[in-house]
Amino acid sequence: MADIAFLLLIFFLVTTTMDIDKGIISTLPPISDEPPPDTQANKRNVLNILVNKRDELLVKGEPLLVDDLRELIKKHVNNNGRDPNFSDSPNDAIVSLKNDRGTTYDMYVQVLNEIRGGYNELREDLAMSKFGIGFNDLTKEQKKEVTKEYPLKLSEAEPEEFSAES
Repeated sequence: MADIAFLLLIFFLVTTTMDIDKGIISTLPPISDEPPPDTQANKRNVLNILVNKRDELLVKGEPLLVDDLRELIKKHVNNNGRDPNFSDSPNDAIVSLKNDRGTTYDMYVQVLNEIRGGYNELREDLAMSKFGIGFNDLTKEQKKEVTKEYPLKLSEAEPEEFSAES
């Protein structure tokens, strides 16, 4: 009886699979021994996004719905200096995301998806106009070329406590 129990235990240990937790895939910058350059980004190049503990979105000091964020990201990144309230060029555009400590994970993921979705749509449009195929169908070199035109510069600041009115 003990042998059968032992064999069953081994069988279940070998055949059981464990679910792996999934998270948000993000590429971090490489570690550098040198301190970062002391440069100030032009204010028009930075799109400040704040999310408070009630999951309310504040972009450039104005309330905004999450559904409208993607179009605003595209407008900011692809401005090319036309509107003085948005970036000088796609290479200069920076998106700064700051969350309150009470922000829900769901809201954080929604905002992050809209930011990345805006960049993905810009890259898709460029790939279609330049190569005639979608971004996912491009070769590795072509993807690098398109990504170089629209680099994702996302700054995520440390969460802090701030009021819903801020």
